[in-house]
Amino acid sequence: MSRKRQDKDKMKVQSQPAAAVAKSDGPKPAAPVKGPILNPLLVLISAPSGGGKTTLCQQLLAIRPGMTRAITCTTRDPRAGEKDEVDYYFLDAGSFLKRVQAGNFLEHATVFGNSYGTTKSEVLNKLRQGKDVLLNVDVQGAATIRARAEEEPELKRSLITVFLTPPSIAILEERLKKRGTDSAATIQKRLSVARQEIGQWKNFDYLIISDTIQEDLRRMQSIIDAEKMRTARAVAPEL
Repeated sequence: MSRKRQDKDKMKVQSQPAAAVAKSDGPKPAAPVKGPILNPLLVLISAPSGGGKTTLCQQLLAIRPGMTRAITCTTRDPRAGEKDEVDYYFLDAGSFLKRVQAGNFLEHATVFGNSYGTTKSEVLNKLRQGKDVLLNVDVQGAATIRARAEEEPELKRSLITVFLTPPSIAILEERLKKRGTDSAATIQKRLSVARQEIGQWKNFDYLIISDTIQEDLRRMQSIIDAEKMRTARAVAPEL
């Protein structure tokens, strides 16, 4: 083969787009939504303990650069690898109570002996910066936030609620056992609470029956993209 022909073939390979020479290894970051958006979203995801909401939230944050999580306050001890002011605001019981009495919390609840709460300032500050805010809360917290949103137009405009549930209690039990953080008695207690929580799914805007991590993420992406295109939030270009 001539040197000229070799150089020509090399130029063809180099000019191919990356998509043609590399296969996708997983979900890519979501493309920015074109056109102005009037209001960012407050995306609330709830599920029974062990239902997969933490994993879904992590995946969602990884591929949506315009989304941030609302950091929750808690009185429980940090788990392995968790960091204060990154994963949670870890507070002692006295400090948490002072915030409750001051009316700082958008929602707060006690679950399995530990208190959890999301401050109103944490959510509103991020929404006002134009960021989509992700909330990972239990069913009790979701009910409180829905009620507060009825009193707060800024929250009501932004709020969408999603309930994620495993296909069966048996699958949920298997997930809790694999997690390896709870005793057998605690798992049974969690399953009992889960049955009651799953019964609240009709109070949410959307229901996702959990499948694979990839499929749960795809469905969640579809929900957010559809909400972004609602006429109450988007503005058509001037023609």
